Amino acid sequence: MTRIVVVDNHGQFTHLERRALRDAGVDTDIVDNTTPPADLDADGLVLSGGPDMDRIGRCTEYLDLDVPVLGICLGMQIMAAELDGAVGAGDYGGYADVDVRIVDDEDPLVGSLAPETRVWASHADEVTELPTGFTHTATSDVCDIEAMSDTARELYGVQWHPEVAHTAEGEEVFENFIARCR
Repeated sequence: MTRIVVVDNHGQFTHLERRALRDAGVDTDIVDNTTPPADLDADGLVLSGGPDMDRIGRCTEYLDLDVPVLGICLGMQIMAAELDGAVGAGDYGGYADVDVRIVDDEDPLVGSLAPETRVWASHADEVTELPTGFTHTATSDVCDIEAMSDTARELYGVQWHPEVAHTAEGEEVFENFIARCR
């Protein structure tokens, strides 16, 4: 059975990420973000959302584990900051419904959502510059880089929260990620 571990970055929806994976038939657990990388026995990782970059534990080390990684909100920002992209304050703060346009309909994570989808997202902080090797895969009127992928390294990020009921096709995002982990 495919095993995907959710790394807890102290976000309010982390338990919902685990539930979405479990409901999709995946063996899953939540682990603290200070867990040594060698202790993570998984076919894939989800870097959860969270309040800020000061509490990301060992998340940057997990990017080198040679398994697919899905970064959600702060998880995506961790990837960008660590891999030579940039993160900055967004123009729109708290959570809101956002219409997202898929700009790469061939992307294995979000391409199937094309041409657009409705999501629940926070934009207090956001990726402002793609890291080297990443493709820009989704955008909105609120945030230019709503999603990004590096398929060669199997690193994927979404600014929004696919685990919440307010996101229209969140289950599909998880199903697409699970397919990458199999």
